[in-house]
Amino acid sequence: MSKAEAQNPVKVLIVEDEPHALMGLAELISGWGYRTETARDGIEGWEKALAWDPAIVVTDLKMPRLDGLGLLAKLADEGSGVSANIAVILLTAQGSIQVAVDAMKLGAYDFLQKPVDAARLRAILTNATRQRDTAIELEVARRRLLETGVLGSMVGNSKVMREIFALIEQIAPSNVSVLITGESGTGKEMVARTLHELSPRKSKPFVAVNCAAIPESLIESELFGHEKGAFTGAVERRAGCFELASGGTLLLDELGEMPVATQAKLLRVLEERKLRRLGARTEQDVDVRVLAATNRDPAEAVAKGMLRSDLYYRLNVFHIHMPPLREHLEDLPAMADAMVREMNQKHGRKVSGVGPSILERMMTYEWPGNARELRNVMERAVVLCPDGAPLDALHLPPQFGQSQAAPARAIDASTIPVRIGATVDEMERVLILRTLEATGQNKTRAAEVLGISLKTLHNKLKEYSQLKEDQPA
Repeated sequence: MSKAEAQNPVKVLIVEDEPHALMGLAELISGWGYRTETARDGIEGWEKALAWDPAIVVTDLKMPRLDGLGLLAKLADEGSGVSANIAVILLTAQGSIQVAVDAMKLGAYDFLQKPVDAARLRAILTNATRQRDTAIELEVARRRLLETGVLGSMVGNSKVMREIFALIEQIAPSNVSVLITGESGTGKEMVARTLHELSPRKSKPFVAVNCAAIPESLIESELFGHEKGAFTGAVERRAGCFELASGGTLLLDELGEMPVATQAKLLRVLEERKLRRLGARTEQDVDVRVLAATNRDPAEAVAKGMLRSDLYYRLNVFHIHMPPLREHLEDLPAMADAMVREMNQKHGRKVSGVGPSILERMMTYEWPGNARELRNVMERAVVLCPDGAPLDALHLPPQFGQSQAAPARAIDASTIPVRIGATVDEMERVLILRTLEATGQNKTRAAEVLGISLKTLHNKLKEYSQLKEDQPA
């Protein structure tokens, strides 16, 4: 139990008609740090629920006057006057399992067969407490969203962002996989972090791994871990990202850059919930919620053989697409204000807000770098702006807005010479080098213009450099 829970213990109402069982449960549960109250049948339990407002009700199924199912029905009634977040746990005799299963369909949180397994009861109480806390936090987040257009660290009042927020609220408490797509810089990792923060896993680790930034020879070790001596350089045992995220959330960023062979092993881990470290002889259980993100069109990646279709369908239980900033510019003023507050705190500044001149300039810009570019621009402006003053257009970068001409120059085929007899590889090399030239050697922007990943661009340039070195002097 957390420190906060110890200071404000969760209230558990125990309803049981057998006196010794009632006393034993009360002593057991209170010994775990919960605050307990007891009732001897369903009618007394209902009266105490109204007066005491418990978070959890542990009730026997068969009792005089009002049984467990009757109590569950009264507690589940929206007009009952009790909290909507009460978790009801049913205690069942040997022959009542089917009744308990049916009760869960009516809204019971869980059931436990008598005689009570103390370890299982404690685990159920812990999970019920986490779910209740998550429901309360979601309600707070929902109210904040209605008032300010803010969900977690995400900001937006446009229709498209409201729809995204609604979906995040709906799926955050579950363990389902989510595929997050969108251009670079649109906030895909922010979506993943918000899903984690609004889930029962929020107290456990959030681990993000960029599949495009890990060499192909090391990605399996990074994901699954390895034993000492598993390969050259493995001088000690190392836990992988799945183990580091145990109990929490793992984000696989740039999923489309993961080698296909590794994708097959990832799919097995997701389906069987077990993994084996490289060089290990035994498997271990995995308890991780997996989210994935990519700036590619996943359907196109599947068609090109870059993404396994079975992995795509396994991860794409829900799909959240983050729109580019240029498609919801009405959110920019609120986003900019939020970033000013964040940067004031980060840098110890006291900038008063976003002035009209800078806002006008920013609203006419297409933001090829999306929210990430906006954040960088706002951070620079806050550092330059005097304390107490609002941001002004003078605080924008000197070349702000001029980079929009670069893509047009980069894809203008009339400026690229085509030699009859040239191979496709030769023309690809010319296109890549001319695009780099047109973007001022900005590799990130060039990769976006070319429609390839930054990792692919680096590999191509390394290949061209090696060819140059191999040519005779």
